[in-house]
Amino acid sequence: MARPTRWVTDTDEGHSAWYVERFRTMAAEGADLEGEARMVDAMVGRGARLLDAGCGPGRTAGALHRFGHEVVGVDADPVLIEAAEADHPGPRFLVADLSELDLAAHDEHPPFDAAVMAGNVLAFVAPGTEADVLTRVAAHLHPDGFLVAGFHVEKLPVATYEAAVADTDLAEDHRFATWDLRRWHDEADFVVSVLRRASD
Repeated sequence: MARPTRWVTDTDEGHSAWYVERFRTMAAEGADLEGEARMVDAMVGRGARLLDAGCGPGRTAGALHRFGHEVVGVDADPVLIEAAEADHPGPRFLVADLSELDLAAHDEHPPFDAAVMAGNVLAFVAPGTEADVLTRVAAHLHPDGFLVAGFHVEKLPVATYEAAVADTDLAEDHRFATWDLRRWHDEADFVVSVLRRASD
């Protein structure tokens, strides 16, 4: 059985509902909520099959769908999935724990061209499961597919992330400091990391 995620153990009661309303308000105010989706869209061909791992209330999955891609969004929080289904019709949304992800059990068999983990997803998984999450998400990719993850370094230290990647068969292709691809530097407070299967 999956261990409780930090999303459950490190947040207050009602946090999920607050999070949903926060992004609904930002969208209504015209905030740009599609930066992560634009990056992924630029890295894949038209009509790609994409996995939004830790999709939350669906903003990135929804944008990728509007860009013309086939999208599946997965999150462990049913409150967030319910909001995603209501606010972003088009993608398929599923409740599942990323550390044990098996989309074949949900009749999702074809592999994905890419996966995105935006919104500090890795910082909110259960402690010690970061490598498991990366492994299970990557298991659903084409052999030449990629996974891109973004997180604040104060929420997930870079050393912890690097140790998790080292425990997988993935290797980092690129690292940026922002979703609009500003160069990485050691004082950056955010990481955007592109992973692919390591070459033999």
